[in-house]
Amino acid sequence: MHEDGNGEVRRVGSGVAPSGADQEYLSLERELTVLLRRARASQGEMAREVHPDLESAAYGLLVRLDESGRQRATELAAYIGVGKATMSRQLRALEDLGLVAREPDPADGRAWLVHLTLEGRSRVGKVREARRARYVSQLSHWDRQEVAELARLLRQLNQGMEK
Repeated sequence: MHEDGNGEVRRVGSGVAPSGADQEYLSLERELTVLLRRARASQGEMAREVHPDLESAAYGLLVRLDESGRQRATELAAYIGVGKATMSRQLRALEDLGLVAREPDPADGRAWLVHLTLEGRSRVGKVREARRARYVSQLSHWDRQEVAELARLLRQLNQGMEK
């Protein structure tokens, strides 16, 4: 159910045309759905390129470590949006694959810092470079300013969703 600008309640998807303002949000939903579906499929491919046994969800974790360096598991869990148990399970799997390692946090002896191993950094770097090259190829007809604007808008969207 959705209220239009005249105070009338309409069912979205009931065959009744949405108001103009609603159409923009429905278009956004449609395009984000396609983008996210493609991103999930792509993330699975990239995870397998890093290591054949790597879970799709763990790829984003490796990218975060590649960009941000050593972090506590609690920081990683908060960033990725998962619980401690899920993060612990993912980190154990990544350690078993030789992609990450843990070391005591010098600021707090009770905590651990997680970081990419040399093997992990090498594998993630190769996959990220291949991905960047695909973006360059797929968006070669775009002006660099358009690419920068898209990145800015996506960052703005992501930051808005963190609230």
